[in-house]
Amino acid sequence: MKRREPTPEEVALFEATFKDAVRLVVPTPAASRHRASSRSNTGAPPRTPRAAASVSPSGVDGRTRARLKRGDLEPEARLDLHGLGEAAAHRALSAFLRQVSSRGMRLVLIVTGKGLKETADPAPELLDRRRGVLRQLTPRWLKEPELARYIAEVQPAHRRHGGGGALYVYLRKS
Repeated sequence: MKRREPTPEEVALFEATFKDAVRLVVPTPAASRHRASSRSNTGAPPRTPRAAASVSPSGVDGRTRARLKRGDLEPEARLDLHGLGEAAAHRALSAFLRQVSSRGMRLVLIVTGKGLKETADPAPELLDRRRGVLRQLTPRWLKEPELARYIAEVQPAHRRHGGGGALYVYLRKS
């Protein structure tokens, strides 16, 4: 939904209403020390530090992170890596992330699967297969510089979206 621009009358009314407003700042002990040293050095009032307690370095805020954890956000696209080899899965993941990022999508689901379960007496044809390769490699691939530039956050998916066999990838704004 696009925000509309305020009319000149609305801007004038807002400015007239809040012209005498004073910004309230509750100082923390660290902020008080910073404020005292800032005044003595420059004489100008200090800038108020941003409240970044709920925002991670990636830019994903706490509310969005909590909604991801609860499974409240619906992924806009999905990539299923089941049955692909390592090289093919890596190529598919790279192409997929470039494509969804260029389309402006924010949340995608990467399904890796959980891998084969360990059994006491596996069938002989399964003895030489590695278990859960894509599940282990996908998070590593997502940290590579080529792909990391698209990504703001990676979290295990909620149970309704695949749980431990899938990952939410929250993309940066393009």
